[in-house]
Amino acid sequence: MQFTNHFQVSLPPEEAWPLLMDLPAVVPCMPGAEIVERIDDRRFKGKVSVRLGPVGLVFLCDANFTEIDDERRRAIVQAEGADAKGRGTAQASIQFHCQPSAVGSEIVITTDLTLAGAVAQYGRGVGLIQNVANQIVAQFARNLEARIEQIKEHEKVYGVSGAPRQEEAAPVSSLPGPAVGEPASRSVATEPAYAQGYRDGFGAGFNAGHAAGLAAAAAQQRSGQPPAGAPGTLPPIAPAKPIGGLSLIFSSLWATVRGWFGGRTH
Repeated sequence: MQFTNHFQVSLPPEEAWPLLMDLPAVVPCMPGAEIVERIDDRRFKGKVSVRLGPVGLVFLCDANFTEIDDERRRAIVQAEGADAKGRGTAQASIQFHCQPSAVGSEIVITTDLTLAGAVAQYGRGVGLIQNVANQIVAQFARNLEARIEQIKEHEKVYGVSGAPRQEEAAPVSSLPGPAVGEPASRSVATEPAYAQGYRDGFGAGFNAGHAAGLAAAAAQQRSGQPPAGAPGTLPPIAPAKPIGGLSLIFSSLWATVRGWFGGRTH
């Protein structure tokens, strides 16, 4: 079965495409998805949790980017996986395309999906599968947009480099000279030593701070708390939870009602 989904992001294509290709950044935005192992730039192993009707499934997947065209902003992923409880398999060919839109960019996803085994019975009919896909993509788009806003706010404070915005440091030649009344000739003679002392002091302070930071992170890890990010580090995003069965039931009912009345004229 084949179906297509669309969503918008508030970034121009030249910025949206690199973000979409950054798997560690975007996969946590996808409900129920998780990267288990990244083999190389194109191949990875993942886990996908999804509900088909009342049945919860967990697929362990192997995925491979068979085509990446950065110039046209298109990519194709081939994925195959099996349910963790042996209830069937899934194979998918997923095409991504990023194009300009009034909002910024429109992402078009075309999926060609094949189910086998008991899972094929759970998800029989394109309507249910399409509805599940619509729910997942809609939630992914909301999560991704929230992440984009977080990135924009972060760059306002820290800049693209991640370093806090501040005025340029004064050159060594402008560092304070000798005290008032001290012979000027001593300034020229001692400036290299002064600069070297400044560097040594800065290095010692940096090393001490680095060691203290490592000790604090180790203590947090031993206590079961995740270590805090360094200043200027974009906070990690919590993985999106799988779409709940209740929301799928209501959306399925709504799609059915629209189907009943969609063909009537007023």
